[in-house]
Amino acid sequence: MDLEQEPSPLESLWREYGRGMRDWDDLTLARWLAQTLGQLEGRAWRFSHPLAVVYRLGAQIGHERSIWLKRMATPPAGYGESPCCRAPALPLLTRDVKESGLVCLHCSETLTPFDEIPEEIRVELQTWAQEYEPVHAVAHWDDRQRRRGGNYEVAVENAAQQAETLLARAGRDLAPRLLNHYPAVIWEDQDECLEVRPEDVIL
Repeated sequence: MDLEQEPSPLESLWREYGRGMRDWDDLTLARWLAQTLGQLEGRAWRFSHPLAVVYRLGAQIGHERSIWLKRMATPPAGYGESPCCRAPALPLLTRDVKESGLVCLHCSETLTPFDEIPEEIRVELQTWAQEYEPVHAVAHWDDRQRRRGGNYEVAVENAAQQAETLLARAGRDLAPRLLNHYPAVIWEDQDECLEVRPEDVIL
């Protein structure tokens, strides 16, 4: 007999946050999403910014209900249609950009594959991601790597400091350049594996 997997504490909290929004009818939710896209337009936003967080919550519920497929509200004119789920194109820049491309904030699929990102910013994103990869990998060292690397706690602390610097560069320099191609951008401002929190990432 298959048993339903229990939601993680984070999933349970996310569901709790969404209860009020889940009570909205489809038209109310669609109008709110369209209006909030207008508020997001023109800026690169931290993943942890309260407006980005509440939009992500609404976008997730909207995706579950296929709000954008129903065409119940018109998004601001600057937003093109995402090829993955046909929601307005709102990309998320993560440290996995080389593998995942720019991620769709609505359905979490690839919005723009890496090789389709405009070349003038793609080269910089590739360099940044290549720098980030070994830094993040420290959090996942196996026993052999830990022995070879010396004091693991010091290595993790150094990696966390490097991650803070790299994430700040993404928010300060890289994400704003994507605004030449998208009306708004969300960028990842934390690294849970290295215990880097949004408040550690100073622009």
